Order: sequence, then C-alpha cells, then structure tokens
Amino acid sequence: MKCFIGLGNPGKQYEQNRHNVGFMALDRFAEKWGITTFQNKNKALQAEGVVNGTKVYLLKPMTYMNLSGESMRAFLDFYKAKLEDVVIVYDDMDTAFGQIRLRYQGSPGGHNGIKSIIQHGGTQTFDRIRIGINRPAPGFNIADYVLSNFTKEEMKSIGEVLDLTCEAMEFSLTNSFEKTMAKFNK
Repeated sequence: MKCFIGLGNPGKQYEQNRHNVGFMALDRFAEKWGITTFQNKNKALQAEGVVNGTKVYLLKPMTYMNLSGESMRAFLDFYKAKLEDVVIVYDDMDTAFGQIRLRYQGSPGGHNGIKSIIQHGGTQTFDRIRIGINRPAPGFNIADYVLSNFTKEEMKSIGEVLDLTCEAMEFSLTNSFEKTMAKFNK
C-alpha cells in the first residue's frame, strides 16, 4: 500500500495557485490511472485504486495548507499505516519551475504544510516530491506569491511538470525511494 498526499488548499479560488500544485499532481495521476472517485474521508478528499498491482491512496487534505498534517494523521490512524507508506507531493520555491526534487528528510524550509506534516508525523524523515515553483522577485510577499496563479507562460508547460511528477510517483511504487531519487533528481 502507498499513499500519496498532495498539498494544497480547498476551493475554486485556489485551484490554479502555485501552492496547489500538489493537488494538481494528484488529479493528473488519478486521471492517468482511471481513479475517478474522491470521497470526503480523513479530513480530505480521498481516492483509491490499484496501480501496477499496488493499492494506492490519493489524499488531498481539505484542512487548508497549514493543517495538512491533521489529515495525514487521520489517514495513518484509520488505516494503521506507517509514515514510510506515504509520499508528500508539494510546491517548492527553492526548486526551479519545470523541475522536481525528491528527498526523504529535511526541514520544512518555511513551508507551513510541511511544518504541519512534521508536527503530526513526529519526524522530519518522510518521502517527498517537491515540485518547483521558483522564488518570487525580491520584495514580493511570499504568501501572495504562493497563493497567486501560475502565469500563462507557466501554464503552457505545467502539464509536462505534472507528467514528470506522475512518472516519479509511479516509479516509486515498484522501486525504493533511493532508486526513485537517483532517477528523477537531475
């Protein structure tokens, strides 16, 4: 069993925000694998399916970004799952747009969703796929930046980034995370 938790904010007004690229990646993965039904469960929109013989759960926390860990904790407790079965998919300002970075530990780096995951998971060691969104221009408010929509130019290539993320997700189902990191960290 593997659970991918995409971080984002619920609501139409946030759908195309940089901060919601985790939700976008899960939606793309679900579409690719014919996982069609998301239900309200564990403080999230949750879906499940089988991908290459592995039971997969997709979780989009509905707690808003800063409380994402509550949804993860509810999932782990309900299914008696381990944090090792989880991969967090989220936006990262320190990764260039168009790239992804995989890590298995680290600090939140100012990301409130990851702070919440660490708080509710009790550790900084968990698998993660960080999707690059670039840093804002100097002087630009970070909160305003992550809650702004991707530019028209970025939207032209976001599909490629989401496809790359889905490839990494899929690869991680049948390979160790270390091997997945070696393949996708360029």
